[in-house]
Amino acid sequence: MGRATSGVSVFVVRRGGTVVTCGSSTGYRHEFDNRHLWMRLKRVIGSHGANLREQSAVHRLLDLGRLAPALTVTHPLDDVAAAARLVQNNADMGKVGVLSLAPGPGLGIMDTERRDGRLRRVSERVGGERFC
Repeated sequence: MGRATSGVSVFVVRRGGTVVTCGSSTGYRHEFDNRHLWMRLKRVIGSHGANLREQSAVHRLLDLGRLAPALTVTHPLDDVAAAARLVQNNADMGKVGVLSLAPGPGLGIMDTERRDGRLRRVSERVGGERFC
């Protein structure tokens, strides 16, 4: 739910229903007729998508190479400003990536020693056996 759809979202949800917001891609100032909320016993709640523990588990799977993020566009590291502008302006409808250690899109870290060494360093820094 963003600025463009908040009023409609609150209006169309059934009596006693819940509107869940997990972002505001069309603006942060939401406007709706409050009578549709309180007179029909509706709720608006926020959701972030993942808590710290869940996010840590996702990062672990990424580090282990078991997840491949779906990207719509990637930028080289020296073009990070353009990637940030896409996100800031909501100009891309998917995920925007910046290549930092990968030599090119879709390659990831191909050097297994470098990849495994990175995992060891992360493991030592964060808490050892929980992450390996």
